[in-house]
Amino acid sequence: PARAASEGHPDLVTQSIALSGQVLTSGGLHPACLTFGNVIDSLDPDPAAPEQLYILPGFIDTHVHGGGGGDAMDGAEGVRQLARTHARHGTTTLTPTTMTAPWPQIISALGGVAQVMAEGGVSGGADVLGAHLEGPFISPDRLGAQPPHACLPLPALIQEVLALGVVRAVTLAPELPGALEAARQFVAAGVRVGLGHTAASHEQTWDALEAVREGGGRSAGTHLFNAMGGLSGRLPGPAGALLTHPSAFLELIADGHHLHPATLALVLLAAPERAMLISDAIRATGLGDGESELGGQPVTVRNGKATLQDGTLAGSVLTLGAALRNLLALGYPLPLVSRLLSENPARSLGLSDRGRLAQGLRADLVVLGADMQIQQVYVGGAAIL
Repeated sequence: PARAASEGHPDLVTQSIALSGQVLTSGGLHPACLTFGNVIDSLDPDPAAPEQLYILPGFIDTHVHGGGGGDAMDGAEGVRQLARTHARHGTTTLTPTTMTAPWPQIISALGGVAQVMAEGGVSGGADVLGAHLEGPFISPDRLGAQPPHACLPLPALIQEVLALGVVRAVTLAPELPGALEAARQFVAAGVRVGLGHTAASHEQTWDALEAVREGGGRSAGTHLFNAMGGLSGRLPGPAGALLTHPSAFLELIADGHHLHPATLALVLLAAPERAMLISDAIRATGLGDGESELGGQPVTVRNGKATLQDGTLAGSVLTLGAALRNLLALGYPLPLVSRLLSENPARSLGLSDRGRLAQGLRADLVVLGADMQIQQVYVGGAAIL
């Protein structure tokens, strides 16, 4: 099939592509032929389609710090590097995610995301939708691997970041003074409000979720169960509120280190329509074992596990392609895993132009072989692999 780059944008497809395989739609897997340019033009039955070639919607990562040596805190070049790295592993849309840091560094990092977006995106990389502001509005008692620069969500600070026009998701600790007002401020700007890095009670968490719902916004649990404590019979805590609130989406890190398989099973039994996989990947992703850093803190990667010097998990070196294979290995069916990677995160961000394979939607595609390894990736119809 023919493809040509348009002048002024190296990844703008001007000629159609035809691709046959077992295509995953809302109705399941079907032998079909997809014809697409920048968007999907048609999806037609194809009895001769290869039986062990699977075509899925591209993955959407709403929480990714870095990859391939790049980090969202590095500025525009770091964003470009992580977008290219994760695209090779099936991520076609992402929100580069900041660290808690001194305020000028956060503003600079958001400016880097804005620069990449103003340039029209990253050639050979995932679509950069906007930034996920993870901190500094978090609990100093639940930092996890975040550096100790947490601060209160003051209205003036929120106005400053919103004025940049780049924040699509935020993480807040709902117990902080002013957190409910901050949540409403972000909701009014169309920002998904995630609750995490928190020592809040069940009631404080529920009140924040209700504030978001009443404002017509979208809510999420930032890496559910991590940096928020667990769930017990008399103290359900933030995790209990997030699991049971009907509108909260639930970020899950399926790297085999952050969550026990039984914990994953609990979430997927309770809320399969709200769960979504994230990478929480750091700059060391794709570079193998060795020494790295996160937010200026030394990090060691050993056997695919990233930790600070005191043993605290320091994000992950996960890709969403690996997350897919991890869940398949646990026995989850491909249609469900695909929903966790694409449709659910798209809904969490209010996206209606991607996350599924249907006529008229963006041609964000991942092609898998029989071994579930990624063979081809298309971002807006442009071939990455």
